[in-house]
Amino acid sequence: MTVHPAPAASDPTVSHPHPQLVRPDWTDLSGPWGFAFDDGGVGIAEQWQGRTEPFDRTIVVPFPFESSASGIGDTGYHPVVWYRRTIRATVRPGNRLLLHFGAVDYRAHVWVNGNAVAYHEGGHTPFSADVTAALDPSGEQVVVVRAEDDPRDLRQPRGKQDWELEPHAIWYARTSGIWQTVWLEEVPESRILGLRWTPDIDNGAVGLKVRVRRGPRQRLSLRVVLRRGDELLADDRYAVARGETTRSISLPGDDMSLRHSRLHWSPEEPNLIDATVTLLDGDEVVDEVASYTAVRSISASRDRVLLNGRPYYLRMVLAQNFWPESHLAAPDPDAFRREVQLIKDLGFNGVRLHQKVEDPRFLAWCDRLGLLVWAEMPAAYEFSTTTIGRVTREWLEVLERDASHPCVIAWVPVNESWGVPSLERSAAQRDLVRALYHLTKAVDAERLVIGNDGWEQPVTDVVTVHDYASRGDVLRARYGDHAALEHTLAHTQPGYRLVLLGSTRDDKPVLISEFGGISLDLEGRTGWGGYGWVRTPDDLLQGYEDLVGALLSSSAVVGFCWTQLTDTQQERNGLLTAERQAKVPVELIRAVTRRLSAAVAGDAIDEFAYGDYSPTPDAASTSDLGAADLP
Repeated sequence: MTVHPAPAASDPTVSHPHPQLVRPDWTDLSGPWGFAFDDGGVGIAEQWQGRTEPFDRTIVVPFPFESSASGIGDTGYHPVVWYRRTIRATVRPGNRLLLHFGAVDYRAHVWVNGNAVAYHEGGHTPFSADVTAALDPSGEQVVVVRAEDDPRDLRQPRGKQDWELEPHAIWYARTSGIWQTVWLEEVPESRILGLRWTPDIDNGAVGLKVRVRRGPRQRLSLRVVLRRGDELLADDRYAVARGETTRSISLPGDDMSLRHSRLHWSPEEPNLIDATVTLLDGDEVVDEVASYTAVRSISASRDRVLLNGRPYYLRMVLAQNFWPESHLAAPDPDAFRREVQLIKDLGFNGVRLHQKVEDPRFLAWCDRLGLLVWAEMPAAYEFSTTTIGRVTREWLEVLERDASHPCVIAWVPVNESWGVPSLERSAAQRDLVRALYHLTKAVDAERLVIGNDGWEQPVTDVVTVHDYASRGDVLRARYGDHAALEHTLAHTQPGYRLVLLGSTRDDKPVLISEFGGISLDLEGRTGWGGYGWVRTPDDLLQGYEDLVGALLSSSAVVGFCWTQLTDTQQERNGLLTAERQAKVPVELIRAVTRRLSAAVAGDAIDEFAYGDYSPTPDAASTSDLGAADLP
């Protein structure tokens, strides 16, 4: 086994595929694997899991076969593919060997040495298998994966992956099969199975739920050590009576100091708390994991979004997180950090992850660098009972995986009525949106939930509007003050859609969660341009300033999300190109993004966090890019 150090939350790198449950003994299985298309669907009948000759190609995992980074680069219809790799792996007596998959789109069967060890459905969420019983004593192990992803199945949660052969409109090339890290991890028989951190800012505490696998005669206990840098915050020990232990861990300080604590996490001060969780049998260490948490609250009250109890203006950008060479898979592990830093350098304090469940390492960088995340479930496009089951099961796995990340402030189970296209007329579809909203609140009562982002909202914590008006004066007329806002919600239909559907706004805050979408066309290129074309970088900056300025001057709107961060294939409405080059100097975009808002009186208080801001070395080089640097 390859031994990797267990990093602290403050560590400048994020390498482990599960950054909040880190053990040192793990092996990354990225790299060349044998590969085969199974267009005839004969692999199971012919038992490819026990054969070598069908694997006539080589693929680089974890890149999807449609991408050039995979070494295959075939974007055609291939609903079934197979992977094969021979590895060296043994396990110490009394330990277990786990095989982890970050994500396989969409349906996966896994064998080790011809033995079935795992089956999983859901293209965006992780799964694991205990492969100890299947290991060959010689140490040579054969791992085979069959991935099934029907491109034309519209009942399958697919997000922006196109069901047509070629990308069209706002949908783009598919990401099929293995697209996140595969790794091995040696663990003890009795071990920590999972952690769930919950901040409790009002009581100056953090909640912790630990799931444990324990032997029948063991007298186990948990030791939890919390630190911020060199400062010890807690060192507690609890008995483990069952397979699940829940505790509240108080942080040092009196009531007044905790309310204004420098421990609080925000984009301006992303304070993280390092955690070491140790499973003990008496005084003997059985298992130990490194993790982290933070003290942070998010809520909506009286027309405002509150971060840590204070009104907070959300400046977000919509991100597809799609790369030309690797599609939804990141081209390299450091790409997550670069993406988060670019967003910060453009002046945004949040990102709306659009129709993608991102790799946990991206969220870890958002935690470390300070970027709020609006997390969204990839859509299916056909309403049916099959769709309901698939979306619900996978959404629960998303919530389980990401609920401990302090950066995540909002959950979005449905976007723009995708998958529920008849909401206004269908009681069943409205019931599904309501059910997903309440299910999400039942799992995670701490965060905001938007039942259907953009329009036709039967239930929501924040009223979100998608409005691609091309002029700032139109946005001012619609949202400039509370009277204009109420008229727009009641009578205007941005995008020809009702905003509220059988619900009332009451005092819920309003956020324009999609707008802008301006495309820069220097060369008369064709493609789906977005919501308006401009011909020069100056025109793009002017349009950005006009539209963003209109919302910042509104006394009624408490945040926005600009469409979008980067160009994505035929969608060319990014502030950056698909290669992450700036179309307008970064510092000019940042200057507009960070102007004070009229809706949040305390916005000026946070200016100290921006006043002495200087970009990172990477960002500075990006900031110098202008139109002449475009490819």
